[in-house]
Amino acid sequence: MLEFLKQLPDKTELPKEKVDSTYKKMRFQVFAGIFIGYAGYYLVRKNFSLAMPSLIEQGFTKTELGFALSGVSIAYGLSKFLMGNVSDRSDARKFMSIGLALSGLMMVAMGIFPFATSSITVMFIILLFNGWFQGMGWPPSGRVMVHWFSISERGTKMSFWNVAHNVGGGLIGPLSILGLALFNDWHSTFYFPGFIAIGISLLIYVLVRDRPKSVGLPAIEEYRNDYPENLEEASEKKISAKDIFLKYILKNKMLWLIAIANAFVYLVRYGVLDWAPTYLSEAKGFSMDESGWAYFAYEWAGIPGTILAGYLSDKWFKGKRAPVSIMYMVLVLIAVIIYWKNPVGNPMIDNLSLISIGFLIYGPVMLIGVHALDLVPKNAAGTAAGFTGLFGYLGGAVFANIAMGSIVDSFGWDGGFVTLIAACVFSIVLIGFSWRIENRNIKYEQ
Repeated sequence: MLEFLKQLPDKTELPKEKVDSTYKKMRFQVFAGIFIGYAGYYLVRKNFSLAMPSLIEQGFTKTELGFALSGVSIAYGLSKFLMGNVSDRSDARKFMSIGLALSGLMMVAMGIFPFATSSITVMFIILLFNGWFQGMGWPPSGRVMVHWFSISERGTKMSFWNVAHNVGGGLIGPLSILGLALFNDWHSTFYFPGFIAIGISLLIYVLVRDRPKSVGLPAIEEYRNDYPENLEEASEKKISAKDIFLKYILKNKMLWLIAIANAFVYLVRYGVLDWAPTYLSEAKGFSMDESGWAYFAYEWAGIPGTILAGYLSDKWFKGKRAPVSIMYMVLVLIAVIIYWKNPVGNPMIDNLSLISIGFLIYGPVMLIGVHALDLVPKNAAGTAAGFTGLFGYLGGAVFANIAMGSIVDSFGWDGGFVTLIAACVFSIVLIGFSWRIENRNIKYEQ
């Protein structure tokens, strides 16, 4: 399997007169491939959250369902890190398409076979496998981005690519409603998007290409005459797995700091998102259709918010990611409090609060990922992204799944929201430390 995934050898360089036109065409093509492909990953990632109200009706508790849901986050965090290292030495085209096809098959199986939702243990195991395959989406996308787009344009380009998960994550709500209308079966929340995702995996293989050199083009820095200050970041040389881990990841203090901050950002992200259908149903009286559309609004609100965050970090703050993340998280904190304290019977305010959180939270999610890419050479990009993801999912998302369910069962929704507010505060403090260290390093270098 690993032999099959290996990078293709570099092709003979194209004639100079063909380089510009081919580069423009291929940049658009590979971007479309990773955008549509990563949106496809989100069609089969959070189906379980929308199915939870139906599973509660079957007799399962929030604590039990939170444990089952954690299977995705546990496996995804590990996979994003470990498979990210494999992706750094693999052909992104094959790697990404195989991961999505396998993830789609997991959701099809969960929806079609009754035993797949018969117990918490079975659901946890299936979601564990799904999470592992989900981890094969971000690292090859990050790898494609650093090879096809140079550092001065990367923040903006990444912000546009990053909305792919808002597109996919938002569509799962309407797709669930459509599946229920077509099949009159809540299990369609799993198998209907699953079949669509398998089709998208084929499209990834058609569109994506690993590196410019794999199609006979020069490196992106040479093409755009856009070299980073640290020339090692532009290196195309192969780096061993050991060197990637020891030299560029484990000894990178800034990477550790933003990774820990990422855990708190993800706690807020999934503490709100994963429990929104259940919270709105129980505490605010929303129907399944209303919760589905609210879920959609949360995700799609992240599209303009993410693009704005990337633009601000590139243009206003000259490539600094921390100040925009801090500004966004302060506003997230305010929106979470309004979402919590809004009295029952004001659905417009509930929806606007949820939309505001969605607009804001994905900015820091994206910028921390971009910051990780900025801190390492290109051939360590997948591992660096996986490292921040490891903390985000094993720290933040798993806590949001397991602990939030238990906290709400024990202390009600008030206890859950106190937890989310604390996470906002900690993320702001840690990102602030990273900004201070970054400014201090720049001052010493000058």
